[in-house]
Amino acid sequence: MTTDDLLSRHRAVLPEWLTLYYDEPLEIVRGHGRRVTDADGREYLDFFAGILTNALGYDIAEISDAVRAQIDTGIWHTSTLYLIRRQVELAERIAELSGIPDARVFFTNSGSEANETALMLASQARRSTQVLAMRNSYHGRAFATIGVTGNRGWSASALSPLQVSWVQGGYRYRSPFRDLPDKEYIATYVADLREVIETTTAGDVACLIVEPVQGVGGFTMPPDGFYAAVKEVLDEYGILLISDEVQTGWGRTGSHFWGIAAHDVVPDAMTFAKGLGNGLAIGGVVATAPMMNSLGAKSISTFGGNPLATAGAHAAIDFLLSHDLQANAARLGERLRTRLRAAAEHCPALGDVRGKGLMIGLEFVSRDGSPDASAARQVLERTRELGLLVGQGGLYGNVVRLAPPMTLTADECDEGLDILISALGELAADR
Repeated sequence: MTTDDLLSRHRAVLPEWLTLYYDEPLEIVRGHGRRVTDADGREYLDFFAGILTNALGYDIAEISDAVRAQIDTGIWHTSTLYLIRRQVELAERIAELSGIPDARVFFTNSGSEANETALMLASQARRSTQVLAMRNSYHGRAFATIGVTGNRGWSASALSPLQVSWVQGGYRYRSPFRDLPDKEYIATYVADLREVIETTTAGDVACLIVEPVQGVGGFTMPPDGFYAAVKEVLDEYGILLISDEVQTGWGRTGSHFWGIAAHDVVPDAMTFAKGLGNGLAIGGVVATAPMMNSLGAKSISTFGGNPLATAGAHAAIDFLLSHDLQANAARLGERLRTRLRAAAEHCPALGDVRGKGLMIGLEFVSRDGSPDASAARQVLERTRELGLLVGQGGLYGNVVRLAPPMTLTADECDEGLDILISALGELAADR
């Protein structure tokens, strides 16, 4: 069966809104290290890692062995109605890594479900359905998480179980205050936060949910220290802070194990998923005991924290920590940004190179500075032709996203850079 045949079948039976990359969509059938192979036998260096999910790359023996050992017991699933040793052990480990005092952990199957759970817990703990969310954010495809997603392209409905007030501050490149020094920028947006609370809410707000680095929004972020100032205002009103670490967790930002830690803040709750399982379906919430225990009804998670996923997640954390992949993300992320910023001097369409660790956004613009999604699309397609997979995002679809597996080597980093710089050179020549 050809890829064309599979695409026709996909379109016949799956939703129209299910996004596919590339003019000729790709079927990935094998992977090893940082490389994947498509159904036609073509190999690619992967700089997007299944939307940051294959954080350690492909075919990691330690993870495969842990999963096989669990499979060999014959117990893939029991549900949370029974004790699950690996779930308890993983919860203990994440609670300790979180830095949240007396933390509690609840496991889910995805980041959307994790964020949905955190919002429910916050509304229960505060007895309020009022929440604050950030413009240009993305928190998932479930009902409440769509309601707090500040990007119209990913928010399918205006209906929501929550009353949302929108604050800003994460997308500095297109902010009217982008040229302010960090201290003044932070002060300006903290003043806006206070005004939003005072003018658009009844005061008893449940929480503010944030992404330390906005993922789908194009790897945008405020200056370090921003959320420390925000937290001071939240504490005045008793408002909880939820940090969505679905993309920023597990050391990917390089400087810190959790994205929010760059702001010297310990939130009331953090959500996680993606890289924890290196492709296995696992997510969750780690929160203070009062917030986690606020749910006033019985609940379970049928598949969340199942024996198979937690066995793999244990092995993934072991691998990540023992190989100091956070330091590798910091080192190679700096290498990528330095060379790409130099390349931007010869490519006027590349308006901004930003990011932390192995989360890098390339924002493309027209001559007048307006967003240019077609330029981002050209780079996406051309890099694929040259053997490199990247992502696309941003509020206007004009950002190429780079998020290689954290096991990336220096040689692979340079190989990907050479392809990107070649594609940027072609873009500059075309425009």
